[in-house]
Amino acid sequence: MKWNNKHLLLTLFLPIQIFLVQLASKNPEFIETYYSNGIYPYISSFFRILFGWIPFSVGDVLIAILLILFLRSLYLLIKNRFKEVLHKIIHFTGILSIIYGCFYLFWGLNYYRKPLADNLNYQQKKYTTAQLKEVTETIIKNLNYYHFKITKNDTIKVTNPHQQKEMYKMAVLGYRNLESDFPQLKSQYKSVKSSLMSLLQTYNGTSGYLNPLTGEAQVNDRVPKTSYPTTVCHEMAHQIGYAAENEANFVGFLAANYHEDLYFKYASYRMAFAYCISEVRKRNPDLSKELWRSVNKGVTKDFRQSYSFWQEYKNPFEPIVKKGYNAFLKANKQDKGIASYNYVVDLLISYFQNSKGI
Repeated sequence: MKWNNKHLLLTLFLPIQIFLVQLASKNPEFIETYYSNGIYPYISSFFRILFGWIPFSVGDVLIAILLILFLRSLYLLIKNRFKEVLHKIIHFTGILSIIYGCFYLFWGLNYYRKPLADNLNYQQKKYTTAQLKEVTETIIKNLNYYHFKITKNDTIKVTNPHQQKEMYKMAVLGYRNLESDFPQLKSQYKSVKSSLMSLLQTYNGTSGYLNPLTGEAQVNDRVPKTSYPTTVCHEMAHQIGYAAENEANFVGFLAANYHEDLYFKYASYRMAFAYCISEVRKRNPDLSKELWRSVNKGVTKDFRQSYSFWQEYKNPFEPIVKKGYNAFLKANKQDKGIASYNYVVDLLISYFQNSKGI
């Protein structure tokens, strides 16, 4: 079989791309100036305008097509007893080269930008347990306040009345309000959709993802709705260029918190509490139990229901998927992998100390 020069060139270009990405990763100032605040906003806006109006997830369809083509190629390779296997490998690597280049050009280079804390002028230091306790108490106070404001009874669980598609539209207002105090977190051109693979995501233990090839924020529409506003805002944070999970968590918290809707505000403090109490438990289990006793019983019921929901979908494959994602995050400058999500606590403490005078 004659060699396909295009496939060969693309294959040879893959290690060059990897080298260039690694080189870029060592220059966060360059990425921040010329990519994250340079060409990326135009790329992102283009894809959101292009696909945002389509009612279904184009990204999910694209993934499904690529998966089907891969499985078909694998089947034919086995059926033909691995004839011309080298040519097939070159063909596959050529396609991989295109996907790799598109991933980093369209979004992935944001992993290597300057930390959000620098962008917000937060002077971050290693926080003490006393600081963590104080911020957690402030969060609990607000969480209880919005819980009671919604339910009028501290033992009743919050039930979010908003439909998923309604919350996609509502989230835009949170970002619009946020923009007045944080202009660098501006979001334009909505492109948030329910994932066509929500059931699969649930079994994987994930609430959503950003498709970097289409710029769509994909949300798992099966997850409990009390946490839905922050999930939507988290994925929108990825859209505006905050790739690190802890930073997307923090921006998601801010956008939901700046919303006028009570269910968005409740969700913001609910998420902040979940991460802070987790860190408290690691440092001082007795203090964690003490803080939990100050939380409204209705909030506790909400967390228990959410825990039960995810337990129903536990399966042997979930840890494997998470290990893969953990390796992916570590390869993209998030040294703690999935644990990077928890680093939102650093940003929350800086935020409350700066804005609340703690």
